[in-house]
Amino acid sequence: MLNHSNAFGSFSTDDIDAAERFYGETLGLEVMRWADAGMGEMLWLTLPGGGREFIYHKEDHTPATHTVLNFEVDDFDGEVASLRDKGVMLEHLEWTDDNGVARDIEGRMPVTGWFKDPAGNWICMMQKMAVAH
Repeated sequence: MLNHSNAFGSFSTDDIDAAERFYGETLGLEVMRWADAGMGEMLWLTLPGGGREFIYHKEDHTPATHTVLNFEVDDFDGEVASLRDKGVMLEHLEWTDDNGVARDIEGRMPVTGWFKDPAGNWICMMQKMAVAH
């Protein structure tokens, strides 16, 4: 059954060149690009930890209204600063502060922020939390 297969996520973009630059140069992920006569231009992202994500070009792309990719980081504030240096700003949402950061004062949830890729897809970055065993 499928429990013996490899799994990966996927989402679309309206500009494969912009996606390749954003995920490869801006976010620093390993990106492999290729084209197929039937499907067109595509990208494979290699994620930290070894997971993969598939991005495909879609003429009538509509940005996802949900988070398509999540990053758990050791130094949230440092990563936010690095993103800002590259022109990526966190989104301001009803539950974030003026800098686009959600902080749970009770400490139940990690410090979190969301930003968008060039096609408008939502990406989340959160502070790594210690897991209680």
